[in-house]
Amino acid sequence: MAVNSLAGAVRSTGAGHGWLRRVLALDAVVTGGNGLAYLAFSGPLGELLGIDRMVLLDIGAFLLLFGAGVGFLASRRRPSESAVKALVDANLVWAVLSIVSMVVWFEPSTAGTVWIPMQAATVAGFAALQWWALRSTARSAR
Repeated sequence: MAVNSLAGAVRSTGAGHGWLRRVLALDAVVTGGNGLAYLAFSGPLGELLGIDRMVLLDIGAFLLLFGAGVGFLASRRRPSESAVKALVDANLVWAVLSIVSMVVWFEPSTAGTVWIPMQAATVAGFAALQWWALRSTARSAR
């Protein structure tokens, strides 16, 4: 029942390319904003999260560029299906590697132990929304 209600809400807010473009744009804003925060506040955030400042600078630069790429994809009238599929895969890999890095490489603080899985879940959520929107686009094209 809840899934049908959610699916109806998705259709009513704009199935097809419009919905997909909005999901991509939101991902671009969140990813770019996260990258900017890591770049601008790497010292204090590094202390808070228990992650080396230089690591956050590298991650921030990557996220800023990645967010710009997602933003470019969102700006396309009809985002490429293969590019969106690659983005979904990249988001899923990021989510998994976030958890793996927390366990294997990093020694995060309590805040980092909360933040890392939370951001991984957010990224996985974007992957799910993008996949759903892509499928919706394909169905509406039939």
